[in-house]
Amino acid sequence: MKKLLVVVSAADSLTLADGTSHPTGFWAEEVVESVRVLREAGVSVTVATPGGVVPTVDKASLDGTFDEAVASLEDLRAPAVLADVRSADFDAIYLPGGHGPMADLASDAALGALLAEFHDDGKLVAALCHGPAGLLSAVRADGTFVFAGKEMAVFSDEEERQGGLAVPYSVAGRLTSLGARISSGEPWSSTVVVDGGLVTGQNPQSTTATAARVVSLL
Repeated sequence: MKKLLVVVSAADSLTLADGTSHPTGFWAEEVVESVRVLREAGVSVTVATPGGVVPTVDKASLDGTFDEAVASLEDLRAPAVLADVRSADFDAIYLPGGHGPMADLASDAALGALLAEFHDDGKLVAALCHGPAGLLSAVRADGTFVFAGKEMAVFSDEEERQGGLAVPYSVAGRLTSLGARISSGEPWSSTVVVDGGLVTGQNPQSTTATAARVVSLL
């Protein structure tokens, strides 16, 4: 059985461009549907967060569709401690979104070390929507970006604009500045990009397709 680590943000707020605090967390659909697709395919899933903190769901993602599923997902009530996780125990790592990863995963040293190990060992790395913000943590001691030159999708600046939230930085912009090649589909389209062992999805509409692609590659 293949084993996959899902890393969920532990952040419950994001400081916006104007300095105000905005409640955030993980996006319900991206976690629930990703885990469902993976487990239905026979993949063993472990959820981890920074510090083992019980993650907060972004209330904007609760519209009655995934509320019950979030509440019943036991993995979210007792996640593993991210810093204690060993890459050797898993075949792949998966970073779902919500704006939370912009607040914590983007600068999490333990995550950065894990991502480098997964990449260097030829294992699968996947990220969805704002999850690629977590890839920003993967900078080596010599300053090089682990995923430099890689083509990837991420929640686009246009989607951010249409969403109306004044985020503190552009995830796509920061990834580009580190050497990533951003490939964007139309706003709110299901867009998945695969570049070697890196699988990325653009937005919540890409959740099922991203998880399915991970399954097929595993």
